[in-house]
Amino acid sequence: MGRVMILDGWLLAHALRDPATTGALDGDGWTALIAIARAEQMIGTLAHRLAGQPMPPAAARILADARQSADQGRTAALWEAEAARRALAPLGCRVVLLKGTAFVAAGLQAGVGRSIGDLDILVPCAVLGAVEAAILRAGWEWVKPNAYDDAYYRRWMHELPPLIHRDRDRMIDIHHTILPPTARPRPDAAALLAEGVVLENGLFVLCPNDMLVHAACHLFADGDLAGGLRNLWDVHCLAGEFGTSGLCARALHHGLLAETARALRLANALFGTAIGAEWPRAPATDWLYLRRLVARDGWGRATRPVTRQFFYVRSHWLRMPPLLLAGHLWTKWRQGHRG
Repeated sequence: MGRVMILDGWLLAHALRDPATTGALDGDGWTALIAIARAEQMIGTLAHRLAGQPMPPAAARILADARQSADQGRTAALWEAEAARRALAPLGCRVVLLKGTAFVAAGLQAGVGRSIGDLDILVPCAVLGAVEAAILRAGWEWVKPNAYDDAYYRRWMHELPPLIHRDRDRMIDIHHTILPPTARPRPDAAALLAEGVVLENGLFVLCPNDMLVHAACHLFADGDLAGGLRNLWDVHCLAGEFGTSGLCARALHHGLLAETARALRLANALFGTAIGAEWPRAPATDWLYLRRLVARDGWGRATRPVTRQFFYVRSHWLRMPPLLLAGHLWTKWRQGHRG
């Protein structure tokens, strides 16, 4: 009796970890793999990873298109970063690229085929007002002008309200730190900026250990694990390219040791990431995170709604104290019902 094929997120994880495993896929397996990769915004990553592997002609055409689309996305992301650089150059402040744009701008393995949405930048809090004014002059405008949301972002969040360029339809998120001030961990934003690595064009990226810490905190100290496989692939690539020497101390400095350790453990479970013995052992709850991360069916649709809802509620709980959270959710509910 043949082995039953698992058609969930593990299928994508196995293909990324060892492309040769795709040789055993039948038509349904290829359909599931491509659908799950699309749903997790990793179709470009998968396409680059499987380049040269034998596959059905239909799958080869889809993945060739995905590689081309990812390359176009890379070009668009780099141009958006250059547009922000030009807008902010007169200020003379340090501008640090974050996430996907940082990976492609620095030529890192994590950027190969990566889906890139918004442009995320980190700037010193002291110049946030000047940065905001310069970005508005350069053609960006508020996505949703709303007095409550504007006040909420400015008082409680780690970034300005999102802006979008009126001509290019591309969004920018301007951060002054990497977690909301209401969150329990308090990363050292000044250290993130000070240890940044300068690129040839004068923009900066985080140092390798801070990139790893940021990927971990975005996933486990702030988010609901949406896009978790993509973020953990970032962790896998960064750890493979730079190693983890000094990472434990750096994560401890930012108050994110537990989150960074969990990111490495789960990346190891999914992708075989090499981790050292100095990291804390896996707690009993790691299985629940894995259950959420691979929650897709063979058509790429979300599964395990109770688990997803648990992590959604958890993400809000992590961001703010209970009374503040209750007030915020009540206000948003009333706004929705007025509409």
